[in-house]
Amino acid sequence: MQFLSSSVGRKIVMAITGLMLLAFLVIHLFGNSLIYVGWINAYGEKLHSLPPVVWAFRLVMLCVFAVHIYFGVTLALENNAARPAPYAVKKNLRATFSGRTMIWTGLLIVVFLIYHLLHFTMRMTNPDISNSLDELGRLDVFKMVVFSFKNFAIAGVYIAAMMAIALHLSHGVQSFVQTFGLNSDKTIPTVEKAGTGVAIVLFLGYVSIPLVIILGIMNYKG
Repeated sequence: MQFLSSSVGRKIVMAITGLMLLAFLVIHLFGNSLIYVGWINAYGEKLHSLPPVVWAFRLVMLCVFAVHIYFGVTLALENNAARPAPYAVKKNLRATFSGRTMIWTGLLIVVFLIYHLLHFTMRMTNPDISNSLDELGRLDVFKMVVFSFKNFAIAGVYIAAMMAIALHLSHGVQSFVQTFGLNSDKTIPTVEKAGTGVAIVLFLGYVSIPLVIILGIMNYKG
């Protein structure tokens, strides 16, 4: 397609898929947060009762993720090999650490996602704590999460991955605005703060779960 042969077209696809991944992060955080009100097992059971819907969603998100990775790597290689590809409007964001490390945080996220799926979705990495049932015969997701994050190594990997996601997201939000030419010299500082703010909120939301478990605020009493 001619649209995808241009750097602007590929940047637009990157922006759209990035926005979809951000929406997924928000939805996933909402589901994870149900652990605070004791509904995480019921939430897990509901998801497992809808396999066609869940698998269709997973396939769509896998495709979105793959497209985002492909164009991200492609654009990064092109930018390194030649001149920087132009955005829709030439209003450049200030160079930041999160911007310079986008390719590396992206690769770290890929590695973490594989581990995360093996751990919590396929339950292969820690079968001794990942396949218990609660008193209602449901998969005991609460126990799996608590026992997993009581392991400092697992919690550390998770928190480090959330830091990588936050860095990636901080610049990603800014790039989204820039790609569609919605920024200007006056709005760039606001755009940068908005990207950082979104990243911090999601980071705190995700890492709060392992932290309250490590600190003993949340325990398994089964």
